[in-house]
Amino acid sequence: MTTGLLLTSTAVFSQARKAVPFDAARLKTSWEVGENNYQGKANFLSTFTFVNNSDKPFPAKGWELYFNFIREVKGGELPGHVKVEHINGDLFRFTPAEGFKGIAPGDSLKLNIVGDAWAVNFTDAPAGLYLVWDDQKEVGLPIKDYTIRPSTTAKQLMRYPGDKTAVITPTDIFKQNAAVKDIPAAQLPLIFPTPVSVTASGGNLLLDAPPVIKADAELAASGKFLENEMTTLLGKRAAGKKTVSFLVDKNLAANAYTLKVSPEGVEITAGSDEGAFYAIQSLKSLIAPAAWAGAQKSVSIPTVQVSDHPRFNYRAFMIDVARNYHNKRDLLRILDVMALYKLNVLHYHFSDDEGWRLEIPSLPELTQVGAKRGHSTDWKNMLPPSYGSGPDTSNAAGSGYLTRKDFIEVLRYATERHIRVLPEIETPGHARAAVKSMEARYYKLKAAGKDKEAEEYLLSDLEDKSQYRSVQNWNDNVMNVALPSTYRFLDKVVEELQSMYKEAGAPLTAVHMGGDEVPHGVFEKSPACLALMQQDKSVKDVNDLWYYYYRKVNDLLKARGLETAGWEEAGMRKTTIDGAAASIPNPDFANDNFQLNVWNNVIGGGQEDLSYRLANAGYKIILSGVSNFYFDMAAMKSFDEPGFYWGGFVDVDKPFYFIPFDYYKNSKVDGRGNPVTPETFVGKDKLTGFGQSNIRGLQGLLWSETVTNSDRMEYMMLPKLLGLAERAWAQDPAWATEKDPAKADALYAQAWSVFSNVMGKREMPRLDYYNGGYNWRIPTAGVSVEEGVAKVNVQMPGLVIRYTTNGEEPTIKSPVYNGPVQAGGKILKVRVFNTRGRSSRTTTVKVPQPTSQLKNNRN
Repeated sequence: MTTGLLLTSTAVFSQARKAVPFDAARLKTSWEVGENNYQGKANFLSTFTFVNNSDKPFPAKGWELYFNFIREVKGGELPGHVKVEHINGDLFRFTPAEGFKGIAPGDSLKLNIVGDAWAVNFTDAPAGLYLVWDDQKEVGLPIKDYTIRPSTTAKQLMRYPGDKTAVITPTDIFKQNAAVKDIPAAQLPLIFPTPVSVTASGGNLLLDAPPVIKADAELAASGKFLENEMTTLLGKRAAGKKTVSFLVDKNLAANAYTLKVSPEGVEITAGSDEGAFYAIQSLKSLIAPAAWAGAQKSVSIPTVQVSDHPRFNYRAFMIDVARNYHNKRDLLRILDVMALYKLNVLHYHFSDDEGWRLEIPSLPELTQVGAKRGHSTDWKNMLPPSYGSGPDTSNAAGSGYLTRKDFIEVLRYATERHIRVLPEIETPGHARAAVKSMEARYYKLKAAGKDKEAEEYLLSDLEDKSQYRSVQNWNDNVMNVALPSTYRFLDKVVEELQSMYKEAGAPLTAVHMGGDEVPHGVFEKSPACLALMQQDKSVKDVNDLWYYYYRKVNDLLKARGLETAGWEEAGMRKTTIDGAAASIPNPDFANDNFQLNVWNNVIGGGQEDLSYRLANAGYKIILSGVSNFYFDMAAMKSFDEPGFYWGGFVDVDKPFYFIPFDYYKNSKVDGRGNPVTPETFVGKDKLTGFGQSNIRGLQGLLWSETVTNSDRMEYMMLPKLLGLAERAWAQDPAWATEKDPAKADALYAQAWSVFSNVMGKREMPRLDYYNGGYNWRIPTAGVSVEEGVAKVNVQMPGLVIRYTTNGEEPTIKSPVYNGPVQAGGKILKVRVFNTRGRSSRTTTVKVPQPTSQLKNNRN
């Protein structure tokens, strides 16, 4: 019976596939930027080209073609008689208009569309294209033959009049790298991040077998952890004669340690297991990077004495798994590299408009609906495609979630590594996945006659006629803050979170409740909100609903023994200054341990001092500024470099040169890449002594709109994460406090050279092997040409540069660059290689003939 049904359904499916008017696989599609600053405005022209590679005509009607595009597109009928319209979020659709003739076999169709702002790199391009036929409305057919044509001309690459440069050239990169001195490996610091003090005695501890580990009871967990690490390094074999001792010293702070390595063994002293764990990471840092390639016969460790503790108690990294999903394996790999570099908070952004990624068993719709993206005629039981996830619910980036069991495993893994996991329930905006999941629950229970249960956790006022559009172009993504059911929902989710943390034995002291980017116009025509304003005289207008909401949320969390965390807007109050609209720190929560991640420090954007204003007002601040710590920003301006850039381009130097208590001092470029002058910060608030006491720490953030897989995730994280780790752990460097600008610049240049060499010669080689190896970003080479001679350099000395002059791509067998190359009249191609043969993108330079040669040729 089962077999018969399977055969029947397969046959029906096959017939349906055969019945389509046109094979989507034969529609060759490409996209390219036509012109930025189109018609002198802040928008751009781009072109889709569709080529019919079939022997059948592409139909004149009966189809829809969907695509995701992070830019807002001007809707309407295009030349060529095709309409383009916005659906919701970043989803758009082409449909045939009257007069569209189809596409004949071998013919093509060009569609020019106008988008807002500009497009610079390949991750700006539309994605996730698919066809839907009118007689099969529920089936989306992906267009797989799709290419993005590189932008090469100035009009394609220059964003606006006065844009600094079309792209970063090999010469630009060479100049940037020129200040980095090549420092011999033997002269580099032995431990990273930089400890408070370290003294090397010149000897070595040789481990030719796992050491005997002795640990005081309070430090037994660290002893066990080190035992496992030693097994990884030296294999499973009997312990040798060398010892590692873990001793408790209650005079040390909980996160402080001392480490002594002698030829006889290792002695670790710590105030708690946390400090002992950090000592283990320093011990691992002393071990040669290549030792992590596999079990070693022996390991040699330099003899040192170390005394250390972190500068900030809060050293965090945020991963967004909502926009594009990142699974348990990704999270465990993140936790491993965080632990290695002594970061101690994972901010888990598991919900947003485009996905809810954590199972809440009592509210199964959150994952049944909110964790699934795909094509539908109404999207009532799933979310629409976003960020190129396409029509299929099986797409790993679009659909997926952590089960309760898996999350508990992640929590235990993090806790073993002294990493706290801060969960974020994004509210009340950026909440479409939750809103639509609870609407699906409502309609299901309503249909079953369970009216009371249907409304129990509803997040939307179904009679709301408010018109709004979020930054990401959603028009239905905000929880209604006037509904009691909204707070029942939040309390239920927090209750289940607490249950998971308790079962995992993991600490939960705060929940992040989001709070950013609630769009203008929301709530204005909601009967529930208008009724609340009538009943509660403290809510005088729509703006007051914001403060009402956060009072309720803060009280809800307090009742459960938790602190409130949120984005900066959660601590702001709208008002007027001299009659103009303005926002100020909201006094309501300033002295209530209310923690804020402040992201808006776009240099030149006008809010550079927001972190300091909020800290001075009493809020507990995690410095999370886009200009230095948004790891989803592209590393540089290049068509081939992935990531956003609305907050500027962020390479590893941006987090490294950040000065937490005076970031004005060392800001070098604004959000558009122009040099910063002191005038930029005139009139901006400075951090007070009281404000300084409210800076809890630093956080790097990886939003995942352009991060669709594990390799891209690691590419965007690393090595930027190392700049964050150094600045969060190491004590205030001399270049940050030096008052003489010339001396400060010289001290910084030396520190940057040391850091660059540590990356190239120690830490990136370590990450080639550690935990199976990470897909860190290998920087492209810099090239300078003069009189037919090419000089090449790299951001991280120690990485191997290989080149060709015969037009072929450099490989692991190509010549190694060891000095200037005579390449006049040739095409020089250069790649940078890591220790495992993986390479950067190719840098290609057409080297002119030297002028002397040109004169000879003319003669």
